[in-house]
Amino acid sequence: MVNMPALEQMNQILHILFIFLPFLWALGTLPPPDALFLWAMEQVLEFGLGGSPMSTHLRLLAMFMASAGAAVTSYFIPSTVAVVLFMTGLGFLLSLNLSEMGFVFKHSVTRQRVRTKSKTLPNGSETQFTWKECVFYIIMLVLALLETSLLHHFADFSQISRSNPQAIVGYILMILLIILWILREIQSVYILGIFRNPFYPKDVQSVTVFLEKQTRLLKIGVVRRILLTLVSPFAMIAFLSLDSSLQRPQSVAVSIGFTRAFRMVWQNTENALSEIVTVSVVHSLIFSKDLWWNRSLDTGIRLLLVGLARDRLIQFISKLQFAVTVLLASWMEKKQRRKSAATLCIFNIVFSPFVLLFIVFSTLLSSPLLPLFTLPVFLVGFPRPIQSWPGAVGTAACVCADTVYYYQMVPSLAAALQSAMAAGSLGLLLPGSHYLGRFQDRLIWIMILERGYTYCCINIKGLELQETSCHTAEARRVDEVFEGAFEQEEYARVCSLNEHFGNILTPCTVLPVKLYSDARNVLSGIIDSHENLKEFKDDLVKVLVWILVHDCSKRSSVQENVHKTENKGKEPVVILPTLNPSPQPHCPEDMDSLNSETFDDWSDDNIFDDELTIKKGKEEKDQLKVLPDTNLSLPGSVELGKVGDPGKLPENSLYQTVILGYPAVDKGKQDMAYIPLMEFSCSHSHLLSFPKEWRSNCLPDSKMKEMSSLFPEDWYQFVLRQLESFYSEEEASDVLEEIAKDKVLKDFYVHVVMTCYFSLFGTDNMAPSPGHILRVYNGVLPWSVALDWLVEKPELFQLALKAFRYTLKLMIDKASLGPIEDFKELTNCLEEYESDWYIGLVSDEKWKEAVLQEKPYLFSLGYDPNMGVYTGRVLTLQDLLIQVGKLNAEAVRGQWANLSWELLYATNDDEERYSIQAHPLLLRNLTVQAADPPLGYPIYSSKPLHIHLY
Repeated sequence: MVNMPALEQMNQILHILFIFLPFLWALGTLPPPDALFLWAMEQVLEFGLGGSPMSTHLRLLAMFMASAGAAVTSYFIPSTVAVVLFMTGLGFLLSLNLSEMGFVFKHSVTRQRVRTKSKTLPNGSETQFTWKECVFYIIMLVLALLETSLLHHFADFSQISRSNPQAIVGYILMILLIILWILREIQSVYILGIFRNPFYPKDVQSVTVFLEKQTRLLKIGVVRRILLTLVSPFAMIAFLSLDSSLQRPQSVAVSIGFTRAFRMVWQNTENALSEIVTVSVVHSLIFSKDLWWNRSLDTGIRLLLVGLARDRLIQFISKLQFAVTVLLASWMEKKQRRKSAATLCIFNIVFSPFVLLFIVFSTLLSSPLLPLFTLPVFLVGFPRPIQSWPGAVGTAACVCADTVYYYQMVPSLAAALQSAMAAGSLGLLLPGSHYLGRFQDRLIWIMILERGYTYCCINIKGLELQETSCHTAEARRVDEVFEGAFEQEEYARVCSLNEHFGNILTPCTVLPVKLYSDARNVLSGIIDSHENLKEFKDDLVKVLVWILVHDCSKRSSVQENVHKTENKGKEPVVILPTLNPSPQPHCPEDMDSLNSETFDDWSDDNIFDDELTIKKGKEEKDQLKVLPDTNLSLPGSVELGKVGDPGKLPENSLYQTVILGYPAVDKGKQDMAYIPLMEFSCSHSHLLSFPKEWRSNCLPDSKMKEMSSLFPEDWYQFVLRQLESFYSEEEASDVLEEIAKDKVLKDFYVHVVMTCYFSLFGTDNMAPSPGHILRVYNGVLPWSVALDWLVEKPELFQLALKAFRYTLKLMIDKASLGPIEDFKELTNCLEEYESDWYIGLVSDEKWKEAVLQEKPYLFSLGYDPNMGVYTGRVLTLQDLLIQVGKLNAEAVRGQWANLSWELLYATNDDEERYSIQAHPLLLRNLTVQAADPPLGYPIYSSKPLHIHLY
């Protein structure tokens, strides 16, 4: 063995290779073991076994083992008919999304068992859909096996001839390929990425107009889908079944070649069609049997070589385009031109054969072409899987407050992508392809992970919404590219050219997606108008009444049965706070001190010094949480339960109250202040009464009487009469009329409403300032005794804050749309706020919940310190158009390879490094953002999403 020539040559080659290994390792050309292993499995699975790169490493390993086992098993099957049937059937099954189908089937079986145990009627929409899909696959499998067996058994395998059945099927496939290519190109905005498609709608801005104009294209898409899904696979199976190579003795080449061929028919129908047509054309042109192509190779190996050559040719063209773009941009783009640009250009021109050699070498290895620091200095990156990153897809993202908007839009986007992919609007769907979507300030990065029969697996990433200067520059170029494609005038030229052909982004189509549009308006002239602010205080009392009445109504609907069982005909007894209490000494200085304590430290001079105010509020709130759930005294207050003979007072806590805010009184001069028992005049009034803890008092009686004049009694009566009935329709009007006439209940509402009003505004009759409106809207209220009382009741505090925010939105609507005419219109407006709007803060958790629940509208108040203006932000849920374009996949892989090399090998983590700066042609900053963390920073990354293509 020592003297074997082959071993001696291998020994010499390896000695030379080992010398260069440290140099290749330093340049980052040697792959890590895990990347090399996954890359090798992907290459063998795709080109040797007819599969597809998979969405996860576990799926890749499982599919590789199953596909390799199928190829090995086919070698040991003696019968030609049996081996053809085996290859056809297993090729079809392996091309399906078996794991997803198994998961759905298991879930449906588990759910059916639960329903059977609970004896509930099953809602079989999803189950029926799954079974319909399974029935379709079973029918396709049976037809494919039947066709294969019949053609292989009865066909006449004659020698090479232009009139044999296989040649005729080859001509049919040529026609099918041309038709499918035309139908696919018609669906996109550009033909070959260069010429404007005359059949595509020109001015695409409205969803309704676009869908009307796209009707013809949708019909063409249906025809293409039928030809691609139903007709083409059976035509290709006929071509393969009629091949004479299957009649020869079984060999390794035949097993591998035809196992791959029968698998590719289903796994990637368009690529398989182009390969078979190429082999058929070459077969018809080279008629001689003595040529190497016909003599030494069977049809399966020819298809394998053609598929490998097709893939490498596409990669070479993409890499060459990427290299030319980097080279030209370094010289032609002024912002990208450096002092060494001329030197690098001359260097690339002089050593162009070596540059081409690097491109060819990276193409053969299917590894990324690495532009060093994104300069025109090219290296060969190490081979890696198409995902480019080692982690699992969708497990890492830089989550922030804006992530929720991508969460909301992804289901609708996936449905729109399903229609576009099935119609062919996004071009040829290959694993490793990248797409970029754009809407307002949102950028969506879409990557194809896996492709099979009637399904496609994708990953969707969302890029940051807070645009930096580099982000803005590239986003502006993306907008220009899409505007040039989709926003043309009707009288524009029929076949115009793509003005941005050199860009790595090629527009494809627009997708109607249900998402939130973001509008920001300046509220100058509205929120600072004295008349509007004066009306604001009057409207706030009305809104407080409406919200409290409806809250009690909802509460009573839940507790109605409890009340019925407890009362059993007894008249409800309540304690009405501060009704005719014993006279108390009153001093004007006390109210002055109350006003000064409330507002002196809360002036408009510190309007935006919210940090200190919020901190103080939180400390006070935390202190309040420590207090037990009893009525405690404040300094200077009088606790009646401790005055006089305690034995004469009942133990029931309802018979005692705490009067807060009164001046101190000498014990000898203090009179007893009992709260008399009051009964509701209507037996149904308890349905709208407040919880027990809301019944305490915190304001002097004189102040309460003074503020009660602001209570809108006519509005209160109207709101009560508009409530939904608690009983039958016949009794509705009578019951509500009796409740509306109950004075005790009305006084109860006067107390709670005006106390909340005082805690929000204080006793000052002046109109509030815009700064006051903003602070209270943000939940930062001025301190007062009433605020302490309100904070101890979190539910009531939230209702008061909700009323304040509704009132602000009402003020803006009145200023924009006109005044409210009557109570009925005001009620309709408030009901719309309750059902269709979320009015609050962007930072609130409820804001995120409203977005995920798809509330039709969201509103938030803000302030722009740079411009010094108040702003209103309105999110509107509607069907809007997302513009989608296809990216040069090799440009993305090359920039990601440079990012990995620069941060991990060169350890250049400078945040302002050249390779992360804006590049309008390469979209360098956006590409870096879309990389997986920690090197990239997308704010959203989905799990692998399975899209059905039928």
